[in-house]
Parts: sequence; structure tokens; C-alpha cells
Amino acid sequence: MNLLRAFLSNSRLRNATIGIIVLLVLSVVPFFKAPPPHVELAAEALLEHGPKWFTNGLLTTLLVDLIIILMAVFAVSRMKEVPGAWQNIVEMLVEGMWNLTQSIAGHGSANSRKFFPWVITIFIFVLVSNYIGLLPGFGSIGIYHSGAESHAQAELGNRLAMAGAESVAAAPAEEGKPVLVPLFRSPSADLNMTLALALISVFMTQFFGVQALGLRYFTKFFKNPFKDGMGAVVAFFELIAEISKIISFSFRLFGNIFAGEVVLLVMAFLVTFLLPSIFYGLELFIGFIQALVFMLLTLAFFTMATVSHDDHH
Repeated sequence: MNLLRAFLSNSRLRNATIGIIVLLVLSVVPFFKAPPPHVELAAEALLEHGPKWFTNGLLTTLLVDLIIILMAVFAVSRMKEVPGAWQNIVEMLVEGMWNLTQSIAGHGSANSRKFFPWVITIFIFVLVSNYIGLLPGFGSIGIYHSGAESHAQAELGNRLAMAGAESVAAAPAEEGKPVLVPLFRSPSADLNMTLALALISVFMTQFFGVQALGLRYFTKFFKNPFKDGMGAVVAFFELIAEISKIISFSFRLFGNIFAGEVVLLVMAFLVTFLLPSIFYGLELFIGFIQALVFMLLTLAFFTMATVSHDDHH
């Protein structure tokens, strides 16, 4: 009784509890149910009879580029001796990334100044790409296409998203029925973008390696098996590992972000209110971690590429 009396006397706790109960009840009311999620493994062409390369992933990538450019212009154009809130945020970000770059590439080294523009650009781009997919309208605002061409893709997407949920999977796209193609798609949930970013990272690793060591950089990948048989075997595995970076980079980022977006869509369909908020917080954390991991791995590979193989011994 004392607990009940204390609960009733605390207006904030009482109102919050009532609000949570009301939202959970509304989540199961058909009128407030979210529509079945639209899930596609690949980015979709926006124009049904237009170029297939112009996808929702590409459109959002251009939007992310524009956002980053405007952020940079706004930060630089309003710089003051006594910084405001936005300038403080930008300076903290740049200083933090610079200190992190120096701690890995070497304090005061030429490599730090050389690598820094690349790694901070990668970090900011991936971070904005991860977060932009969490904005309202992504996945729900789009263009209707005739269902004939996208029937197989839509059915596959529904099966992927609704694995284990028969009540949801009962609504696959019917052939001939219009299919909603989302106008925007997170660039990090588009394998084309993550693959392109991985190729840039690996290519620049080779570029910095050759720039620092010359053609002898490639001796860690190719050795004469008649002179050094074991060294040739190790070099072969080094080459395989270098190529595999492209796969691991691209699929790690794509898999984490795409899976997170699918989870958000499914949770929003099953429980419209409250529960998706928990996963939103998780996705904010994962989006930051994935951007930081991509940046740190790229920086580490840049640094290792500029060190002679003999120096490791």
C-alpha cells in the first residue's frame, strides 16, 4: 500500500507509466499498425523506365556529399576567436581525429599530415551515411513502380525481413501490383557504395606504400620461390590478405547498417511505439562505431604500408 500511495503521489512517475501503457496498447491496435516493411537487398532504380544506375542509394550519396560540403562551408565561414557551439563541435572533431591520427601514424610525422585528410573524410562520410538512414521518411517516402519487374526482388526482400514471422510474410508483393520504391536509402546500406569506399581505401594503401618504399614495396607480395620458398608462401598469403580487405571492408559496413535498418523496420511493424526507440539508440551507437572502425583500419593499413617489411623484424 505504501508503494502504491507513493506511486500515486508522484505525478511524473504516474504520468510516465500511464503514457507507456497507453503507447503499448496502441501498438497492437490495427489502426496504428505500421505498414509491412519494404526491404530490398540491393539499391533500387528510382526511374522505372530510366537509367538503372540512378538508384536511391546514389541519390542519397549525393545528398550526403552536399550535407558535408555545406557543413564545412558553414563551419569555415563563421569562424571566430571566441567559438560558438557549431565551431566548438567542429574543432573538437578535427582535434580529436588529428590526435588519433598522430597516435597511430606518428606524432609530428609527415605521414600524419598526409593521411589525416583521407581518414577524417572517410570518418565523416561514413558517419553521416550511417545516420542519415535513421531519419524519418527513409524507406517510407518513395515512388510507385508497376510490380511486374520488381516482383521477384520484393518477394525476396519480404522473406529476408520477415523470416520467422508468418503473420508479416503473408503480404508479399503480388505480380502487377504497384511497388513502392523508397526515394532515399542509406549509402552504407548500398553495397555499391561500401565496395567503392573499400576499393579507395585499399588502392590508397598501395599508393602510399609505393610512395614511401618505391617498387620494393611489392616484395612483400612477390618473392622468388627458388631463393626463399617459405618467404614466397608467406608473400602469397600477404597478397590474399590484401585482396580480402576489399571484401571485409565492404561487407562489414554494409552488413551492419543494412541489418540494423531491417531490425528497425521489423520492430516498428511488430510494436509501433516505444520499442523501436531502444533500437534507434543502438543504431546510433553502431553507426558511430562502424565509422570509427572503418577509419581506424584504413589509418592502420596506411601506416603499415609505409613501413618496410624488413623493419617488422
